[in-house]
Amino acid sequence: MAELKFRFDPDLEYQREAISSVLDVFRGQEQGRTSFTVVGSGAQGAQLSAGAVLDESLGIGNRLRIIEEDLLSNVQEIQVRNGIKPSAAIDALNFTVEMETGTGKTYVYLRTILELNQEYGFTKFVIVVPSVAIKEGVNKSIEIMRSHFDALYDNTPFDAFVYSSSDLPKIRSFATSDQIQIMVINIDAFRRSFDDPADESKSANIIHRAHEGMSWMKPIDFIRETHPIVIIDEPQSVDTTKKSREAIASLNPLCTFRYSATHVDKHHMLYRLDAVDAFEKKLVKQIEVAELQSADSHNSAYVHLRSVNNRGGGIKASVELDVELRSGTVSRVNRTVSAGDDLHAISGGREAYLGYIVDDIYQTPDGWVLSFAGGAGEVGEGETLGGMDPDAFRRMQIRHTIETHLDKELRLNPRGIKVLSLFFIDRVANYREYDQKGVPTKGKYARWFEEEFRVVADKAKYRTLFQEIDLDIEVERVHDGYFAIDRKTDSKGRDRFKESRTGAAKSDESAYALIMRDKERLLRFDRPLRFIFSHSALREGWDNPNVFQICTLNESNSVIKKRQEIGRGLRICVDQSGKRVPGFEVNTLTVMANESYEDFVKALQKELEEDTGIRFGIVDVGLFVDLPFDGDEAFGAERAESIVKHLRDAGYIDGAGNVKDELRLALRAGEVSVPEEFEEKAGLIVGRLRKAAGSLDVKRARNRRQVEPNKAVLLSDEFKELWARIRPRTTYRVQFDSEKLIDQCADEIHSTVMVNQGRVLLITGKVEVARGGLASEDMSNRVYDFDPHRDGIPDILGYLQDKTELTRRTLAQILVRSGKLHMLKNNPQKFLEQVLTIIRRKMQLMIVDGIKYEQIDGREWYEQDLFENQELHGYLNENMIESTKSPYDHVVYDLGVERGFAEELEQSDDVKVYAKLPSWFKIDTPLGGYNPDWAVLVEHEGSERLYFVVETKGTLFTDALRATEKAKINCGRKHIEALENGARFEVADSFITFQEKW
Repeated sequence: MAELKFRFDPDLEYQREAISSVLDVFRGQEQGRTSFTVVGSGAQGAQLSAGAVLDESLGIGNRLRIIEEDLLSNVQEIQVRNGIKPSAAIDALNFTVEMETGTGKTYVYLRTILELNQEYGFTKFVIVVPSVAIKEGVNKSIEIMRSHFDALYDNTPFDAFVYSSSDLPKIRSFATSDQIQIMVINIDAFRRSFDDPADESKSANIIHRAHEGMSWMKPIDFIRETHPIVIIDEPQSVDTTKKSREAIASLNPLCTFRYSATHVDKHHMLYRLDAVDAFEKKLVKQIEVAELQSADSHNSAYVHLRSVNNRGGGIKASVELDVELRSGTVSRVNRTVSAGDDLHAISGGREAYLGYIVDDIYQTPDGWVLSFAGGAGEVGEGETLGGMDPDAFRRMQIRHTIETHLDKELRLNPRGIKVLSLFFIDRVANYREYDQKGVPTKGKYARWFEEEFRVVADKAKYRTLFQEIDLDIEVERVHDGYFAIDRKTDSKGRDRFKESRTGAAKSDESAYALIMRDKERLLRFDRPLRFIFSHSALREGWDNPNVFQICTLNESNSVIKKRQEIGRGLRICVDQSGKRVPGFEVNTLTVMANESYEDFVKALQKELEEDTGIRFGIVDVGLFVDLPFDGDEAFGAERAESIVKHLRDAGYIDGAGNVKDELRLALRAGEVSVPEEFEEKAGLIVGRLRKAAGSLDVKRARNRRQVEPNKAVLLSDEFKELWARIRPRTTYRVQFDSEKLIDQCADEIHSTVMVNQGRVLLITGKVEVARGGLASEDMSNRVYDFDPHRDGIPDILGYLQDKTELTRRTLAQILVRSGKLHMLKNNPQKFLEQVLTIIRRKMQLMIVDGIKYEQIDGREWYEQDLFENQELHGYLNENMIESTKSPYDHVVYDLGVERGFAEELEQSDDVKVYAKLPSWFKIDTPLGGYNPDWAVLVEHEGSERLYFVVETKGTLFTDALRATEKAKINCGRKHIEALENGARFEVADSFITFQEKW
C-alpha cells in the first residue's frame, strides 16, 4: 500500500481568520530586515579581546517598522472584528490566539510564519514548547506539512530544526541565513538553572554558556540579535513562572504570540475559537460518554480499601464507598476513616452500611487490612468488599471499548477510515511486566485485552472483519504500548519500559519518538495495530485524527483533566488518502468513563467554565462587560447592567440570572430582543447569550440509535416526485462586468482609503563585540515624518496582479479612477493593503452575483437509492425525533432552529413528505460545496403542489451571516432556479416564516 500522507485544506475559514488576525497586527509594515555582525570561529582556541572581530559574517534579523500608535490601532480593529474587548494600550508586544484542541492550532501558527515572511519579510522564528511531547509533535507537524506549504508558497525555502545542545552550529546558521529559520525549543533548554545571571558555571544551561567553538560567545546571544518572533505553544505550561518569563525575555523577541485552548494570562487577545464554538461548528468530533454500572447499582455495601497512612495522629485508611449526597443522589467517593468510625453515618445514613463499624486497621505480611465489628467482614489493601470488584470493572471497560471499536470498524472501514482506540493507564507494570531476568511478560491489562478480544471478535457480527485471519495471531498484533524506555537495558541489550510521571523528562522522548514516527503509519489498513496503551503522563503532545475511543484504566486516584483526556481524540478523522472526512455521523469520540455520565459531563463543564469564564445557564453583568463597544471602549458595567435588566424584563432570565426556556426558544427562532440602543451590537450580544444558554453538547452512549430507512416514504409517489425536482446536478460558469468591478472598487477606494504620510521610528544605539558576546544598548528613539522622495515606489500593479489575478489594465483603471493614487507615496505598504482588501471583497461578491448555473444531463443526477446506503446515527431525546414523513424513521437534526422546524414539518397537514438533506447532497459553488438543509413537498390548499429546498437559519438578516455563508446560499438559490422544474429555494428562520412563502 502506498504511503499515507495527511492532506490539508488551505481554505478553512476559521483558520484563515486566525492567521489574518496575526498578520493584521503589522498592517502598514514595509518589508525589511536588520543586519548585525556575527563573529566567526577564527583560530581554534583563540581568545577574543574586548571589541575584537574574527571572520565576521552578516547576521540577518527581524525589524519592526511600525510605530506603537499604529500597532494599537491595528490590534483594536482586529479585536472589534472578532468580538473581543479592545486593548486600551500596547504595554508589550505580547499577543494571544485561543484555539480549541483539535482545530489545527499548530497548522495555523506554522502557516502564519510563512504568511508573515511573504507579507513583511520576517525570517527568524522561535517556537517554545513546554515538554518533549509537544516538541516531537511540532517537529512531526513541520515534516508532514512541508509539501503542503511548498505548494501553497511556491517552494519558499525554510529551515526548521529542533534545538539540541549537541549541535550548536545550527544556532550560527539560524542567525546568518537569509531564509526563513524556525527553531523549536523546549523551555527547560534555556530557562536558567541558576540564580545569578552572571554565573557561567556548568550548572547553567549550555545555551547560556560561552563556547570555544562559537568564538567564546553564548548561543543565546546569536538568537537575541535576530529579534525573533516567538511563538509559545501551550503557554499555560510554559511562561507562568518568573524564571520562565525571564527565559522568554532573554530571547529578545520582536513580539510574542501565544497559542492554546486554555490560556492563563491573556495578553492582547486577537482571536478566540473556544470549545463551544468548535463543537457548534463541527470542527471537532462529537463526544459521547459510555458508563458502566453494576447490576445492583448501590443497593449493597461497597467498600474499597485504597491505602493506609500510619504516620502521626494514629492509623487512618482511605476508602471508597457509596455516599448519599445532599441532592439525594448516590455517588462513589473517597473518605478517610479510623477505628470506631461508623460507615452508616459517613455514607449519609444509607441502610446498606448498617453495622459497618470500623473495628481495626492492622498490618499483615501481605499488607494492610481493615476489619469491621460484629463479623461484617474485612477488606485488604487494594481489595473490595461488596459491589463490583475494581479489576472486574476495568476488565468490563476493556471489553466494552473493544466492542465499540469493532462496531465502528464495520461502519467506517468501507469508507476507508481506520479506527484507533486509546487506553490510558497509570502503571506501566499493568501492561508490561519483567521477570527477575528482565524478560518481558504481559501485564494484567494486556492479558485481559487479549482474552476479551478473542471472545468479542469471534461474534458472528464481526466475522467479516477477520475473514481468513487467525485470531490467535491477530490478537498479538492489534495492540501495543507506547511508554518511556529505561536507558538501563537488560543483560541482552533489550529496552525496558519505565514509569513516567510528568511526560516532560528527557527519558520520555523515546516514547514520543515512537508514537510520532508511527503517527501516519497507524492510519493505514495494512498496519494491524489498532489499540494503543499509553501512560497517563504521556497524554499531552500526541493525538491522532482517527482515535475514536478513549478508555482510562486507573488504579490510583490521579485524575486526568477531562479536556486533556478527550483532547487526544478530538481531531476530525482522515481516510486512506489522508483527506479529512467531516460530519458528526462519522466523527464521534466515545469516552469510556470511570464515573457516571452525569459526573463526567459536570466535571467537563466545570473545566470549560473555568477556562472560558462563561457560566453555563447563568446570565450576569460579567457576560457583557468586555464586549467591544466603540473603538478601544468596551461595554462596561453600566451598559452591561442595562442589557441584563432588559433580558430580565423580557422574561428570558429570572432574578438570579438563570436562563429560562423562553431565551432558548428565542435563540432557536432567531428572535432575541436586545435593548434598542444596542441594536447594532445585537450579533455580539446574542453570541454571548447563545454560549451561556447552552453547554457543551456531550451525548450519552446508551441513547445512541441507528436510523433506518422508512420504505413507506422512500418508495412513495410523493417522495419520488419531490426528489425528481431537486436531484439534477448543475455546472456553473462565472461572468462579471469588468467595468462594473472597476467602478465599484474605485468608488469604495475613493470613499474609504485614507493613508497619511508615513513615519519612521529612529532608534539610536550602540553595538559592541566583546568577549562576553554581542551586546546592544538602546540609547534614544525619535519618530520622524517619512520623506516620500527618498524611497522608491514598488511595482504596485505587479503586486496587486499577483494577489488578485486581474489584468494590469483593470488594476490601473481602478487606481486612476479612485482619485487616491497620490496617497501611495505616503505609505506604499499601507495603501496597497487597503486597496487589496477592497478589490478582493468586491471580486468575491461580483463572482457570486455573476454566476450562471446550467443543468447537466441525467447521468449526473443524485440517485434516490443513495438514501438506503446512507448510515445515520442519532441520540434519543437529544438530536433526533421520530418521523413518519421523511425517508428515515427518525430525523437527525442540527443545533439551533432545526428541531422546531422538523417538529412542525411532522405536524403540518400541508406537508406531505420532506427530507433532511444528507451530507452527500452538495451544490457546487466557487466557494466550495454547499449542503442545504431541507427538501419539502407542500400540498397547498388541497390542490397545488409546491416543491421547496429550504435553508433554516437563526436569522433572516443577511448582514448577520458571514460573507462566505451568504454567498453559498445565493449560489444555492441560483442552482435551484436553473433546474426550471418548478422547485423553489427559500431561507426561513422558523416554520411560520416558511409558511409565508407558500
